Amino acid sequence: MIEFDDDKLHEECGVFGIYRHSDSAAHTALGLHALQHRGQEAAGIVTYDGKQFHSHRGLGLVGENFSSAKVIDRLRGQSAIGHNRYATTGETVLRNVQPLFAEFAFGGLAIAHNGNLTNAMALRRMLVERGCLFQSTSDSEVIIHLIAISRRATVVDRLIDALHQIEGAYSLVAMTGDSLIGVRDPMGVRPLILGRVEGAPVLTSESCALDIMGAEYVRDIEAGEVLVIDDSGIESLRPFKPTPSRFCIFEHVYFARPDSLVEGQSVYEVRKRIGAELARESMVEVDLVVPVPDSGVPAAIGYAAEAGQPFELGIIRNHYIGRTFIEPTDRIRHLGVKLKHNANAASIRGKRVVLVDDSIVRGTTSTKIVEMVRAAGATEVHMRVASPPTTNSCFYGVNTPTRDNLMAANMDIAEMADHIGVDSLAFVSIDGLYRAVGEDGRSASAPQYCDACFTGDYPIPLTDHDGGDYGRQLSLLTEAE
Repeated sequence: MIEFDDDKLHEECGVFGIYRHSDSAAHTALGLHALQHRGQEAAGIVTYDGKQFHSHRGLGLVGENFSSAKVIDRLRGQSAIGHNRYATTGETVLRNVQPLFAEFAFGGLAIAHNGNLTNAMALRRMLVERGCLFQSTSDSEVIIHLIAISRRATVVDRLIDALHQIEGAYSLVAMTGDSLIGVRDPMGVRPLILGRVEGAPVLTSESCALDIMGAEYVRDIEAGEVLVIDDSGIESLRPFKPTPSRFCIFEHVYFARPDSLVEGQSVYEVRKRIGAELARESMVEVDLVVPVPDSGVPAAIGYAAEAGQPFELGIIRNHYIGRTFIEPTDRIRHLGVKLKHNANAASIRGKRVVLVDDSIVRGTTSTKIVEMVRAAGATEVHMRVASPPTTNSCFYGVNTPTRDNLMAANMDIAEMADHIGVDSLAFVSIDGLYRAVGEDGRSASAPQYCDACFTGDYPIPLTDHDGGDYGRQLSLLTEAE
């Protein structure tokens, strides 16, 4: 089985919640459809009908689990939360699919989590020693047990008590019998926004989930904010000490859908500005600017406009291929990339081409793309990348290879260019990336974003990693060894 997107970084999850709407389950399924890019391994929805909770979780895409009217009809209630989970290699089991649900003395609680807890292993050991019984290998379950053992009086206070003990990056959506709760970690690394549809409050990872149902965007949940929605209205709590925001800058580069608003900015416009910065920094004389679809398209548009060079779809993407392909023989293993991309030879034959992509991780797909474009008749092939070199792993909710498998961590630019077979290679600078998102540049003393994958500057402690547990670190995605 081949993973087509194994040469990209991947956001792990998308979350969605809605309070007091007659079609809560259907709207949640629509929201998860819009957030499908954030997770393709599994999806789940939990609803509450005023008396009991209802749950449906399944492996696979949202449409494979929630297209049936019978499934939606069984998810009764006016409040709901949902979750998409990102796929990786390794065992896939239903017990790790979210939202997670537990019955407490105060009633039921369902929780959906986007991010990664960097002290999950340390907390898990403590909780197991106290007698807690874990049902999954999800780091999110740590939060459930911390709530259970808290001595605070209310569910919100118990949740806040749990949050004070965890480290990492997280956006949470939780649901009790009488409330919907949204939380962002103190540095706001992962996104979460508030919207409204037909008077009903909505929480979601991205604004594109609002668009699909005709909902309005209200605002981003702020870093360190706990938003409690119930019949009395919406209450904003600030239980954490104020700290500078370190939103994940890679959301702007690749993770978020281009039609979303992220931190108040259009993702599409930011990506075009990154492409323009790339052209100003490293323009090369060519006949065509060709995006590596689909994620490289906005940056390539910005690059071409700034460089004054023609933009062409020199590579066509097959949108009907699934994320995996069962290969009948090893003999055609090398043809895998052509299931997803094919060179448009009529456009690029005899031309000097610059390929624009959003990132290079392992370099495996880039190498095959370059070979394909040369085979289609390009006389020169250059590559420009709309992010700085990815030199470090992410521990905050992104599926990233270890540094041993990151090309930029083991080669300089010239070596990378030679390895993937291009005539020249250049990445946007970290200052150029910051300028594109509206900052003057990166301040080493006070960076405005989490950019650890480019700089190695980790803003949140890596307790499990520093303690030697990283190889066994629990995540939303993998089975513990």
